[in-house]
Amino acid sequence: MIKTLLIANRGEIACRIIATAQGLGVRTVAVHSEADAATRHVRLADESHCIGPAPASESYLRGDKIIEAAVRAGADAIHPGYGFLSENAGFAQSCSDAGLIFVGPSPEAIRAMASKRIAKDAMQAAGVSLIPDYRGDDQSAKRFLRAGADLGYPIMLKPARGGGGKGMRQVNHERDLTDALAAAKREAQAAFGDDEIIAEKYIHAPRHIEVQVFGDTHGNVVHLFERDCTIQRRHQKIIEEAPATLISADTRDALRAAAVRAASAVTYTNAGTVEFLVAESGSFYFMEMNTRLQVEHPVTEAITGLDLVAWQLRVASGEPLPLEQAAIRAHGHAIEARVYADSPHAGFLPAPGRVRRLVLPEDPNCRVDRGVDRGDVVTPHYDPMIAKVVTHGADREEARRDLLDAVLAARIEGPNTNLAFLAALLESGAFRSGALDVQFVDRSLDGLVAQDRPVSIEGVAAAALIWQRALTPSESNRDAWHDRQGWQLNLPARIFLHVDSSDEAGAAVLAGAGSPRLSWAGQTITLDDIEINGHRVAFSVAGRAYRMLVVTGARTFHVITDNRVDRVAMADPFSARQDGSAAEGGVVASMPGKITKVFVSAGQTVEAGARLAVLEAMKMEHILRAAHAGVVTQVSVAAGDFVDEGTAVVAFDRSAT
Repeated sequence: MIKTLLIANRGEIACRIIATAQGLGVRTVAVHSEADAATRHVRLADESHCIGPAPASESYLRGDKIIEAAVRAGADAIHPGYGFLSENAGFAQSCSDAGLIFVGPSPEAIRAMASKRIAKDAMQAAGVSLIPDYRGDDQSAKRFLRAGADLGYPIMLKPARGGGGKGMRQVNHERDLTDALAAAKREAQAAFGDDEIIAEKYIHAPRHIEVQVFGDTHGNVVHLFERDCTIQRRHQKIIEEAPATLISADTRDALRAAAVRAASAVTYTNAGTVEFLVAESGSFYFMEMNTRLQVEHPVTEAITGLDLVAWQLRVASGEPLPLEQAAIRAHGHAIEARVYADSPHAGFLPAPGRVRRLVLPEDPNCRVDRGVDRGDVVTPHYDPMIAKVVTHGADREEARRDLLDAVLAARIEGPNTNLAFLAALLESGAFRSGALDVQFVDRSLDGLVAQDRPVSIEGVAAAALIWQRALTPSESNRDAWHDRQGWQLNLPARIFLHVDSSDEAGAAVLAGAGSPRLSWAGQTITLDDIEINGHRVAFSVAGRAYRMLVVTGARTFHVITDNRVDRVAMADPFSARQDGSAAEGGVVASMPGKITKVFVSAGQTVEAGARLAVLEAMKMEHILRAAHAGVVTQVSVAAGDFVDEGTAVVAFDRSAT
């Protein structure tokens, strides 16, 4: 068995690997950038080494520095986690050349699957069905225009290397292809150091299903069942579950057999995942193979009771697989939700910042893998994941209910998070039914994310009831001096919730007991039949029943119904309200990042929605657009500039048009 293991990664996956390694008696070594010197994975490891500045290209992607640290620490193995160098054949080879065990597949297997083009050639030879595509050396726009005409629109552009949705573009019309190809190439180069792109025929409304495979150096290859990763946005997974839902037994068996065939075709060792698109007809097509441990591996661990990291370490040490195929069993259903520091109401932009409060569920049926502690900073340099929350139940509905309760119970203050979005998603009728496809989230955003619209008075009522309960004193403190509900001598109790919505700011007043009245924005309603159970609120107004979920934040309530999310923000009545002047006079950077392209110059007239600049943050491109028509008066940045959140990018005069 490996004695000392260096983890060439950060965040929750580094913490998760450290936990298993230490449980096996393996000494652990962390590496970190200067920005990560005080992070959780560094605190958990037995030893740590700094490998460079904050940018990943100068630290976590520097294989030479990582190997130097491993040698200094006396490590005999390196676990790459996922992302960064985990699927880099050159790094795997360098580990071997340095006398270190690479906890993953062989460099040859990584090379065979690292390029989607080469992988598809291998899968075609192995009899695994493929999506019609163009994959070739000619990467010119002219050649892709011809490919688009041959395949028929819509098509998907994908980086030949890498994953995580970075660089992927759906192209619906020929006129959009040239710009989409250029953007895909830039993003692929930034994320993976290679701008090769392939084009695939777009499959309408597919499911995204992957199969966990494992191989050893003794010629054994097994599957550990499949996972459904259909819930995603911008091709990045949000919720994963195992086993897959609503597929036939024949399709399930065929998927598993194809995955084992795919792994065997490249003499695969260690953990890997074969990913497929499954069409409405039940036909399925190979997408890619991820030659590493997946983010969503905990759902497989939940249904099998196995520790995949322990399997990885044993196989890397030369041991055979711990179990044969017939002995691997699945029990129940598991679902995982990824908790991110981002802003769903602002287009899911990453929201870096210090985590001032962190309360995550503690329950025997709930597993939490996290990479941050209270007081840690989610930086703009890396993926903004805070934690993964996983529940396991006897069936899918039990796992769903438990996961929803876990999400509702979580409290994270500091950066914005996607907790309310996750709750709305888990509560939606479509998710409960399991009848989903990869476009579901994008189609359903109006009902899953708070929109820029007036808050409903019923939403304010639900928030006020939860706020009232939060202010209720304990039994030991129940007197007029400690009661913060708005106690008044000889008058009904009142509470005030100072609300800041898109169209109105002011105090909502909840007065009375039994059937209290709520006044807000010139309206008054009476609440009857009130029931509050945890974060679930029910009441009726004029005979109409309302049932809502309320996700509470530091100064925000998200009130969720079947087809609407209200964001009820608590404003500070003593501070000046922002009038949006920055947005009126131009565009500012929505987050820290790098300006990669500027489309306008001073004196130029722009229309509403026109592209002004491209901001690259966390390896993703974000287009900054004009909110209104106007004439550009100043361009404050140039391509290559690094900017902070709120930095003025382009100023323009609306009155000049």
